[in-house]
Amino acid sequence: MINQRTTRRDWLMASAASTLALSMTLAAPASAQDDADDQASDVITVTGFRSAIENSIAVKRESTSIVEAISAEDIGRLPDNSIAESLARLPGLAAQRLRGRAQVISVRGLGPDFTTALLNGREQVTAGDNRGVEFDQYPSELLSSVVVYKTPDAQLVGQGLAGTADLRTVRPLDRDEQTIALSARYEWNNYGALNAGSEDSGHRLTGFYIDQFADDTIGLAIGFATQSSPTQSERWDAWGYPTVGAGDLLLGGAKPYVESRELQRTAFVGTLEFEPNANSHTTVDAFYSQFEDTGILRGIELPLAWSGASLQPGYTTEDGLVTAGTFSGVQGVVRNDTRFREADVMSFGINHEQTLNEHWTGSLDLSYSSVSRDDTDYESYAGTGSGYGTGASDTMAFELGGSGGFVFGSSLDYADPSLMLLTDPQGWGQAGFIKRPSTEDTLTALRVEAEREISQGFFSSVEVGLYTTDREKTKRSVEDFIDLANGGATNTTAIPSNLLLEPTSLDFIGIAGMVSYDPISLLNSGVYSLRPNLNADVLTKSWDVEEQQVIGYLQANVDSFLGDTPVRGNFGLQIVHTEQSSTGPRAGQGALLSYTESESYSHILPSANFSFEVAENTFVRVGAARTMARPRMDELRASQEIGINNQVCTTNDGTGNPAFNAANYDIAGGQSCLTVSGGSPRLRPVTADAIDLSVEHYFADGGGYISAAIFNKDIDNYVFGSSARQIDMTDAANAIFDSAFIAANPDITTGILYEPVNTDGGYIRGIEVATNIPGDAVAPWLDGFGLLASYSYTESEVQPDPNQAPIAIPGLSENVGNLTVYYERGGFEARVSNRWRSEFLGEVTGFGANREFRNIEAESVIDAQIGYEFGPGQFEGLSIFAQGNNLTDEAFVSYLNDDPRQVKDYQQYGATYLIGFSWRR
Repeated sequence: MINQRTTRRDWLMASAASTLALSMTLAAPASAQDDADDQASDVITVTGFRSAIENSIAVKRESTSIVEAISAEDIGRLPDNSIAESLARLPGLAAQRLRGRAQVISVRGLGPDFTTALLNGREQVTAGDNRGVEFDQYPSELLSSVVVYKTPDAQLVGQGLAGTADLRTVRPLDRDEQTIALSARYEWNNYGALNAGSEDSGHRLTGFYIDQFADDTIGLAIGFATQSSPTQSERWDAWGYPTVGAGDLLLGGAKPYVESRELQRTAFVGTLEFEPNANSHTTVDAFYSQFEDTGILRGIELPLAWSGASLQPGYTTEDGLVTAGTFSGVQGVVRNDTRFREADVMSFGINHEQTLNEHWTGSLDLSYSSVSRDDTDYESYAGTGSGYGTGASDTMAFELGGSGGFVFGSSLDYADPSLMLLTDPQGWGQAGFIKRPSTEDTLTALRVEAEREISQGFFSSVEVGLYTTDREKTKRSVEDFIDLANGGATNTTAIPSNLLLEPTSLDFIGIAGMVSYDPISLLNSGVYSLRPNLNADVLTKSWDVEEQQVIGYLQANVDSFLGDTPVRGNFGLQIVHTEQSSTGPRAGQGALLSYTESESYSHILPSANFSFEVAENTFVRVGAARTMARPRMDELRASQEIGINNQVCTTNDGTGNPAFNAANYDIAGGQSCLTVSGGSPRLRPVTADAIDLSVEHYFADGGGYISAAIFNKDIDNYVFGSSARQIDMTDAANAIFDSAFIAANPDITTGILYEPVNTDGGYIRGIEVATNIPGDAVAPWLDGFGLLASYSYTESEVQPDPNQAPIAIPGLSENVGNLTVYYERGGFEARVSNRWRSEFLGEVTGFGANREFRNIEAESVIDAQIGYEFGPGQFEGLSIFAQGNNLTDEAFVSYLNDDPRQVKDYQQYGATYLIGFSWRR
């Protein structure tokens, strides 16, 4: 597996380097060839994927900032199934997969927390707990283009520290005719349905209607997209790796399972434009998406070294890891779990532009964005008896498989419903568990802008504007223990026969099958009862965060000459004032209080972008800016958990009375009676001073280009996980102790708060090279062929704690590459794409739905598509296509403690295939 990945990496990097060298060699001949083509009498209309590439190149060329762009091949047809997959093919961008889908994006090595997303230039809320945009909320079929700003300018509001992705929908008045477009796709996964009751195939339907009325003064665009997409996965999940013998690593436990999910999404987009004359233009945009993601997970949780099970003598050790052996006394937990997410996203905006006179134009933009998300995470357990040591035990052989997970040999029949009973197999105090977190996020924004045209001199215009936002995000979490309603003395209940399903195969770990049932119907049948989990760690998962922001900006635009060199660009600044506050529970040790804290601050963010056309079709771009990323929402939360240092005090000294040990009290040394830990509404944004340099050469016909860029960001105010400070905890002391005890021991009212803080920063820097080479630039007989390639190298270092070694920024892959070979001619089109990224530190959901960072292995994903577009005749406007994603079944692998031997997750999703058609009139 390591050799295979190394070969892919070498192939991709060599391909990117060779194509870059080739494009440099071809740049001058291409211009001459293009000049000859311009003189030809025949006019060739470029459509499909080639047209999308040329449109994207045109956006990149004409921008004054350093940008990357994606354009739709046609109405409702971006090049990939999801917008995240398309973004991950751009130079310097990489995707992290979730359940087999590309979901979040890293820009130039900075994770999703440092990138923002706009919809038609307007800030959007997010369905997750934080600010990172989950791009699968936005159907790619409803977007006409995406522009990623790697360098900002002053009038770009909502900008991210790493980059800003502006998702754009179609503008009906930009088209000159009525358009009706329909598309349909059928999809399936080569794994089939891994779980009984799950779907093994799905569909996607898209429709668009675009028209112009009243002498092209009114434009209307309405689109819808609906999909039902199944995904399957085989997942290995290790508990961890304790040591045995001479320090050899041993599997502590495992939770392997098969997962079947179905994503159902229905979305609508609408745009109404009114342009009665050249001086007035009004646009109304609306977007709505209903998103449901349902999953069933079945597997056997196997407590091994971290349980009562015993490792038998005679085990095999390789490279410090126990790779084979036998455990006796294993009592597995048979699990039939479900995961469910429902999210409703809405966005509305209205914009009016007015030409006031020959010099002045003004605009007003009002927008609203909201999302409501509800999750359910439900676990149901079965086993041979209640509590360890009760019921039949397994003698289980194990051996490390080639994938990084282990394969087992079992002496029990886990598919036997007479043996596997509903119960609490390990004595965890529950027969299951259910978590129901939810979030609400709303954002209202108002923008007023004026622009003054300047007819002479170095400047072309000056823009001034004011932008205000009001955002509120809330999170709630309800959690319950699941008990058997009628478990009796044995605390067991047989699985109702009417809810039994066909056994689920776990042959990928060597177990033929396990008992399967419908857990949702079981929950609704009355077999279970719910017991609220009111522990402090659950209560403090709820919080409210509010932010009010006012941005004033001034920008001078340049369109002139520097000597004989044409120069375009801008320079300006933003003044950003933010007021933030959070309210949450302060809970623990029997206390439940409400805590609110607020903070305000201002930043000045200068920026400058210049594009010099140093030779015909050759540009040198320079960008410099200060950018910022506001803290994560879960870091801003006011919710905090109260603890007691039993070395200093206790609520019960054994006689039912509290006690205080004055000898151990040392507040300066970190020894207090009460402690509290949680988020901090006092956090300030992470900031970066960035400089970028890019050299770009475009082929004269607009079909190809070559670019090379370098960048550097000096990061400051990086947020570190925990720091201690003294605080007044009188309110908590009053809730926990009686007044007489407090009066006798007043020191207990001063506690220690552990919270995230802004610390020093570090840097991130790198290089990017990219090219698109049309085949006819190489030789006439290669007309129709083309190659897209990019490669980026990025390095970073931050040192949030001066007492510890520097760390890499989460989300950073040092090496990222993309390669697409395509052919399009005579209606036929085909392409093969490979996107690759080296290992990185990724954010995943860990135990208790908490955020965790894990090392993610390098991955290489290969996709392909073929199709045919009919020309003039009976079928004009009709296209048919077939597509395959993740053709090599690339695994998602994470490991612990910076040690690839300690595989934590090993997930395989299979290949997904689609066939379909699109039609346009």
